[in-house]
Amino acid sequence: MLLVRQLFGTSANSWARALILFVLAWVVLVYVFVLKLTNTQGQSAAVENDINARRINQALQLLEHTKQRNEELKLLIDELMSEQLDKQSAQKLAQRLEHDVQNPRLVIVDAAAEDALFKAAEIANDASANGNNNLDPSKFNSGNGDAAAAVGGAHINTESIAEPTLEYEFTRRRIQSNIAEIWNYFSSELGKIRKIVSNDANSDLAETISQVLLQGAEHKRSLLSDMERLRTVDGYEAWRQKESKDLSDLVQRRLHHLQHPSDCQNARKLVCKLNKGCGYGCQLHHVVYCFIVAYATERTLILKSRGWRYHKGGWEEVFLPVSSTCNDAGNGAANNWPGKPNTQVLVLPIIDSLMPRPPYLPLAVPEDLAPRLKRLHGDPIVWWVGQFLKYLLRPQAPTRDFLVSGMRNLGWERPIVGVHVRRTDKVGTEAAFHSIEEYMTHVEDYYRTLEVNGTTVVRRIFLASDDARVIDEARKKYPQYHIVGDPEVARMAAVSTRYTDTALNGIILDIHLLSLSDHLVCTFSSQVCRVAYEIMQTMYPDASHRFKSLDDIYYYGGQNPHNRRAVIAHKPRSHEDLQLKVGDLVSVAGNHWDGNSKGKNTRTNQGGLFPSFKVEDKLDTAKLPLYAGV
Repeated sequence: MLLVRQLFGTSANSWARALILFVLAWVVLVYVFVLKLTNTQGQSAAVENDINARRINQALQLLEHTKQRNEELKLLIDELMSEQLDKQSAQKLAQRLEHDVQNPRLVIVDAAAEDALFKAAEIANDASANGNNNLDPSKFNSGNGDAAAAVGGAHINTESIAEPTLEYEFTRRRIQSNIAEIWNYFSSELGKIRKIVSNDANSDLAETISQVLLQGAEHKRSLLSDMERLRTVDGYEAWRQKESKDLSDLVQRRLHHLQHPSDCQNARKLVCKLNKGCGYGCQLHHVVYCFIVAYATERTLILKSRGWRYHKGGWEEVFLPVSSTCNDAGNGAANNWPGKPNTQVLVLPIIDSLMPRPPYLPLAVPEDLAPRLKRLHGDPIVWWVGQFLKYLLRPQAPTRDFLVSGMRNLGWERPIVGVHVRRTDKVGTEAAFHSIEEYMTHVEDYYRTLEVNGTTVVRRIFLASDDARVIDEARKKYPQYHIVGDPEVARMAAVSTRYTDTALNGIILDIHLLSLSDHLVCTFSSQVCRVAYEIMQTMYPDASHRFKSLDDIYYYGGQNPHNRRAVIAHKPRSHEDLQLKVGDLVSVAGNHWDGNSKGKNTRTNQGGLFPSFKVEDKLDTAKLPLYAGV
């Protein structure tokens, strides 16, 4: 009744009437959105059921076909083992085996059976060529046992791995991103209105807005949970796992090949000095940048790390050498970047001093990998950087043992959210202060999303910081959480004790555990946070959405421009806004996490705000070596 009197009573003023009408209008819009989404989900479920039914029918037909082929192969092998194989049967067996090897739907997963079948094919071909009907069954014996027994017990994987289209994967990820963006916008705007009416002692209206926000947050979590479930049930997860492994294996082979030239003395080399005056995360990114340039120029990376500020013995006493066969630049003359075409040894400066700047610096990815990465991953450059870290951070045995014991001593278990709180020298210079409550708001939201369907989990967080007081504060304020963290490690991360062996072990353990977390809450202004996020990409096919940054979007220090393309036109709402036409390129400066981002329209050279959902990332690529035969 109070709301009605405010709207229509004689004492109502114009601002209150407009404010309440605005809130009610958004409530109606949210209701219509929910109603349409429910109908869409029903239609999607019907379509999904139809697709699944067709897939099941195809699988049943394929199983029956495979069963028949398996029986035929067994009969032929039995003939072969009983020395009754004639020339015609040998040819038939060879043709059948050749067909099955070429048929991508039939994948032999039993190693013994695979070995036996290929040996059978070889002997059958010999019999066909030589007209030999008296084959020696002993030729079929292998280290894995009798060939006939192996074939008889062979397990044939008849499930064809379904591959999603680029459009499907891109759209799925865009919907997931836009769910977060629409919530960022509504929660920010309604929060502003609630603050205004609260100051005017209009408690009933403020309470109404609070209830709308609570309901909206629950709806948002339900939608995100549905999107995660869609990923697991859409039939493409096996492809994602396989494609992720195949791509990673390809890059790791290329890096190993690059770092192990056949002739080290005459190999072209790139010297990288680990002497950049910055923290551990920054120095890791310096080495990655050197490695990217080495990859692009087909030069073996020579890492000069003796006297490293974090460990005087050098990189090789903590991690495996970047090469086991070629770690010396030689006695020849070395030239500074960019050198000459015939320069054998090239010395690289820090990325901030690199001139001229090549096109393959981050945020570019290799042109030959780009189509596969664009389909697989939501942020290909993070995946690309993560692959270099995967190669570089292979631990020496003592480092590996330390990480294992550290996890055990901390009682690290999953599910767990990794939280990194950067304080000390960052606050007030490169980043703003963020209270522990800000971090925990997003931790709570993550666990509520996990529990949206009524399940309950132990709420754990791994808390890393360079301020030991943060861990104690969190444990006092959030006793309902199991907080994993070591205040002693945090004390060693302080500026005064940062460059010691003990501090190095601590930061290595922190990053390792942050990267292993199910979700990451941190500030991307911190390089430690970004390194953990990059390594996280090597743990999943696509972990690009497993984070919440309280400040910056992801970036790589010294990167080339980060461009996004407008996919929806935008008419400025105020003098602060950009005008966008479809196809405009926007150089992005950041996301305000309120539904808006900041950037500059490269067409008009105008800077300002724009709705985040109206653009999409433009993937930058560069022609890099193909490493043929690797």
